Amino acid sequence: MSSTLAKTPLLTSPTKFHNSVHNAAAGYWTIGTGCLKPYTSVSGYYYTFAEGLLEAVSQALSEGGPVLYVAFDIEARGAVATMQPSVGVLAGALVISPQPGDRAVAQFTFDVKHDPLLRSTQARSENAALVEGNALSNALPLFEALADGARREIVQALAPQLSLRVQLVPTAAAREVETPRRQMAQ
Repeated sequence: MSSTLAKTPLLTSPTKFHNSVHNAAAGYWTIGTGCLKPYTSVSGYYYTFAEGLLEAVSQALSEGGPVLYVAFDIEARGAVATMQPSVGVLAGALVISPQPGDRAVAQFTFDVKHDPLLRSTQARSENAALVEGNALSNALPLFEALADGARREIVQALAPQLSLRVQLVPTAAAREVETPRRQMAQ
């Protein structure tokens, strides 16, 4: 499409051009659902999932309400594939809220670390093989931890020497930790 736009701009389809814009999916979702809330589109190649997670958490905390975090990647084609290859399709979503609700799966805390030796958490090999080559594949360890229902630390790269550390506590475990504190305070 970029080549067509440069060489013969009158042959460029407005619909194809519009759909190529990176925030088109969010725009279509807000139109289709009638949502008037703001949205943010983040693109950071292999860092996209962690950067988007940090953005969603920041919005939830600053706005004081839930944020729907949707992360997805589709197969790269054409000129984009030569610069940022990604294969297959992968998507995941989380509702992130500063106050846990009745349907909360887990609570988490996070911090950002500048540490060139800190390594990202890897997905289980059998799951990693299913999404190998997809730029969003580093989202898998967090979803594995949520599915396992176990207390875990997940490390996600934000940049070459910057990481997001997430301490994940399943809601059942979080309630057990809070109960003794409440009893001690009474």
